[in-house]
Amino acid sequence: MEWILVALGALVIVGLSIYAGRLLFLLQTQNKRQQAARQKRIDSITSSIQTIAFAMQQQQCDLSEGVIRICRLLEALPLDPLPNYADEYPAVHGLFGKVKHYPTHEERNSLPKAERRAQDKEREQFESEAESAILKETEALKVFNAP
Repeated sequence: MEWILVALGALVIVGLSIYAGRLLFLLQTQNKRQQAARQKRIDSITSSIQTIAFAMQQQQCDLSEGVIRICRLLEALPLDPLPNYADEYPAVHGLFGKVKHYPTHEERNSLPKAERRAQDKEREQFESEAESAILKETEALKVFNAP
């Protein structure tokens, strides 16, 4: 009778050990998938930042539009803690701070023409003031790699 209880106990322990091992394996697999998805997102954002920086240098993209896109992408990087990119790219973030509040798309189209022209003039003034510094920073952004 005692042997039966010992055998049953051993069987339960073996069964629970197998179940725990399977759960650990599934957890490791899930963690690897999440890490791969995170790295894929980082790689995609990095590539986008490099492409936008190149387009800005080639004058295929307005500086204002470029800095808005780049700053939003830098904010979207899934890093913890997120580096202080405002210190690394002060000209880009400086222009971003000045133009991020401007309306875009339908909201911009709904503005009166005079107001749109005034905003464009102001934006162009900001761009011309910061152009050389931003273009220097785009050199670094063309080869940007997230940590």
